[in-house]
Amino acid sequence: MIAGERDALLEEEELLVRHSGEIPEVALHSSLYYLREDDEGPRLRLTDEEIGHLEEAALARYQEIILRDLDPANRNRSLFRGIRRANHNWYRLVRFCHKTGRSYEEFRLLAAAALLGYLRLEAAEVATGEHVPSINCSADALLTFALAMGIDQAALPAGWTGLCEQNG
Repeated sequence: MIAGERDALLEEEELLVRHSGEIPEVALHSSLYYLREDDEGPRLRLTDEEIGHLEEAALARYQEIILRDLDPANRNRSLFRGIRRANHNWYRLVRFCHKTGRSYEEFRLLAAAALLGYLRLEAAEVATGEHVPSINCSADALLTFALAMGIDQAALPAGWTGLCEQNG
């Protein structure tokens, strides 16, 4: 395989991982299998740098889907999965970062700000009747998520527990 073909193949796999569905790590492992082991694949020996690019694509996808579900502008869109899914994906991202030796601290700050902004807007809009509650998890789950993001419970908006599913 010539270098240009290899680069194009790796770039295509990065794009597939980057724009994968809801579990980017599955797409990453599928790409790694295809590139290295699949009888129908190119059976490459990937460098650490090449694997790193694929891992970065998975990380970027995790970040994108978490922020998507922490964006109140998406509440009425079909792509929205809600706070519950953002919470699940947060823990997947953390595990992925631990496994791959990547830092998530900078993203944690961004995601925490997004979560807090979502909750504040949600509380204000529900209080005025502009919007019905869209938080699809329990108050306990939301608090656990907020604390994991580094948000102090005192920073949560007044009445936040009333925005949550009772049996979420």
